[in-house]
Parts: sequence; C-alpha cells; structure tokens
Amino acid sequence: MTIERRLARAEFTLTRDYPVPVERAWDAFAEEDQKLGWWGAGDAMEPGEWVFDFRVRGRDIAEGTFHDGPVSRYEATYTDIVEHVRIVTTYDMWLDGVHMSTSVASLEFEPIKEGTRFTHVEHGVFFDQFWADGPGREEGTRGLLKALGNYLA
Repeated sequence: MTIERRLARAEFTLTRDYPVPVERAWDAFAEEDQKLGWWGAGDAMEPGEWVFDFRVRGRDIAEGTFHDGPVSRYEATYTDIVEHVRIVTTYDMWLDGVHMSTSVASLEFEPIKEGTRFTHVEHGVFFDQFWADGPGREEGTRGLLKALGNYLA
C-alpha cells in the first residue's frame, strides 16, 4: 500500500468565559489531580498511559483506546509557562501508532469581571492520510473546553 505524502495546516482560536477566578481555571491545568478530573473525561475511551510534568520542558502524555476503535496518543512539551497568564505547548498526536499531527497551542488566562476569559489558539500540521483532520481537531478541542467548563461549574 502506497501512502500519499502530503501536509495540511489548520489553525483556530476558541475563547470561553468561565465564572471562576483565574487561579481556579489555572489550577485545572497546573494540578495533576484536577487535570485528571476533566481532561478526556467521559466514557468514550479506556484510559492508558498518563504522564504529567507541568513545568517548562516538562512532558505530558495521555493515551487511550476508543471503545471498539483506535488508540489515541497525545505527547506534549511545555515551552512557556507564566503562572495565571499563559501556557504554551507543542504536541504530537498519534492514531494507532501512526503520527497524525504536530501542533503549537497557546492557552491564555485573562481576569474579567465575570471570572476568567480563556483563549486557546492552535496551529497544526497534519500528515499524509490525516491531512483533512484539522476541523476534527477544533471540534475535539471544543469538547475539551466543554468538559473544562463542566468541571469548573
């Protein structure tokens, strides 16, 4: 089987207002027990390997198997952390061991009168057979931000 070699790029910005102080929203990312409470929450996957190392140059890994489906693997490196202000990561995704994409994501936390304005900006490169998956990544991130909102509520 020949794989067509190609690249596609996708970028998106998602902004959500959460009715909690910045410190509370921040801790949902910075504290392992809290991140486990919402990241990948739900019964769509059987959890696998998990690594949490929240520091500049630290790495996170989240792997899981979709029920009756493929294994998804996320590996991130933190490149910049400014407490209560921003988190910047680069991350790679694999699906059943095949490298799917590489992304840069910035997460910004801004205090507003009603709580926290959270902004996720992502720039991704999708490889070969995954070239059309950019819109799916945005939809998956929307799901994560919904799970975060439910966790913070």
